[in-house]
Amino acid sequence: MTGIGGFFFKSKNSKELVSWYGKHLGLKTDDYGSTFWWKDNDGADCSTQWSPFADDTTYFAPSEKQFMQNFRVANLEKLLEQLKLEGVTLVGEMESYDYGKFGWILDPEGNKIELWEPIDSAFK
Repeated sequence: MTGIGGFFFKSKNSKELVSWYGKHLGLKTDDYGSTFWWKDNDGADCSTQWSPFADDTTYFAPSEKQFMQNFRVANLEKLLEQLKLEGVTLVGEMESYDYGKFGWILDPEGNKIELWEPIDSAFK
């Protein structure tokens, strides 16, 4: 793990909640929530996403929890292979986009965890 990539949670009215956080806490928001930019130990630009999702989202499935964590990782393909060998439950197939690769696992309590190998330069 190289950091927290995001915190995602279910909300009864995600658009209203995003607006509230922008107005009252000064978050710079967009349709997805808010992106926090920071630098890693080597000085590289990195981001962490805060996003409320619709209460009825299926994106967290098969977990029935109200939240999903996203962890930034290096070499996602190798990590997923290792996790599979260790008996960790993988969810779905790895997906690649112009801003990074994604994979999903379940922890022992059924919490879905999103693993993200980011391309931070894609957001600039």
